[in-house]
Amino acid sequence: MSNSKPTTRHPFVREIPEGDDRERRVCADCGFIDYENPKIVVGSVASWEDRILLCRRAIHPRKGYWTLPAGYMEINESAAEGAAREAWEEAFARLEIETVLAVYSIPRISQVQVIFRARLTTPEVAAGPESAEVGLFRWNEIPWDEIAFPSVRWALNHFDEVRGQTGFAARSNPPGETGDY
Repeated sequence: MSNSKPTTRHPFVREIPEGDDRERRVCADCGFIDYENPKIVVGSVASWEDRILLCRRAIHPRKGYWTLPAGYMEINESAAEGAAREAWEEAFARLEIETVLAVYSIPRISQVQVIFRARLTTPEVAAGPESAEVGLFRWNEIPWDEIAFPSVRWALNHFDEVRGQTGFAARSNPPGETGDY
């Protein structure tokens, strides 16, 4: 027998609340506005010497394709902490976060992606539960035809663009790019 109390479901309707300019989910009983906001994805282009960490996805979407260690930010963590956590979860990789490499806006899937430049503290990596395999790739070994998402390609190219530089401005979506597949 459960000690939890039954919950009451509130009926939500889609309408434009007073003083707003767009349709929202609003509780028909009390007027509470359930704001639906974009998800924040955090990740990194992590390197060991001249090699870059990539993870082959073991989950959908884009299962079997290569990506950077990245995922949704959790409540009560900083963006850098989230990027380090994702590297550990996906590749058992320990990172030293250097700086923000790029911030990508992908409205089609309601995401903002914050990608860091990071250094691996050791080349020892292994596939975590969301990765089928992981690897450290030299630039000319990156499996470009098997990259999971446009933003991964953007981040890799932005990483190459600023390789060896300090004090650069964070990058953003390449001109005309919105993250569509």
